[in-house]
Amino acid sequence: MDWTAYLPMLWQGAFVTMTITLASIAVGAVLAFVFGIMRVEGGPILSTIALCYTEVFRGTSLLVQLFWFYYALPLVGLSLDPITTGILVLAAHAGGYGAEIVRGALSSVSTQQLEAARALNFSRLQTLFRVSLPQAIVEMMPAFGNLAIETLKLSSLVSLISIADLTFAAQSIRNITLDSTSIYSITLLCYFAMSLVLMVAIRVVERLVRRGQAFPQMPRS
Repeated sequence: MDWTAYLPMLWQGAFVTMTITLASIAVGAVLAFVFGIMRVEGGPILSTIALCYTEVFRGTSLLVQLFWFYYALPLVGLSLDPITTGILVLAAHAGGYGAEIVRGALSSVSTQQLEAARALNFSRLQTLFRVSLPQAIVEMMPAFGNLAIETLKLSSLVSLISIADLTFAAQSIRNITLDSTSIYSITLLCYFAMSLVLMVAIRVVERLVRRGQAFPQMPRS
């Protein structure tokens, strides 16, 4: 069987998968920091809002979330295209787990560091951005790396809302060729290759972050 005829379709599907994954990781990281910081520094009201967000998106099925946003929201007058729906739902799902990573990392900063910041008359924002976050980000990196890989794997679910990602392309080719073993083996290898690329990128970012912590910039006089 000449597989080269189907390579463009698989390549296009892989491109869509990586696009959705990277966009979801980027938006999810923003949501993670916003709601994670709200959990720690937001006071009773904001902390409760952040808690509700994290519990809803961590406590419900991602597949049901996709179906709800894609099929149920239009019933109340809000329609989203499949790509936007896939990115937003994956990002919200990742953000829910990421917010707990941020909260845990911020909570792990030693009380001595926080007391020293108060002794220096730092405001809460100064303490957060100059003391807590720089230390916490280093601790977050391994967990965020795992979350990014998990987001890539979960992105295969977007094929169920008619997005032509890698899984959708593989299913379409399988329906044509009726060769499940070969096509799904190739699809597994494609996902594994994308995971390796993503892992390498994450390791590079983690190394840069740790290097920045090891050699902090001297304050200007």
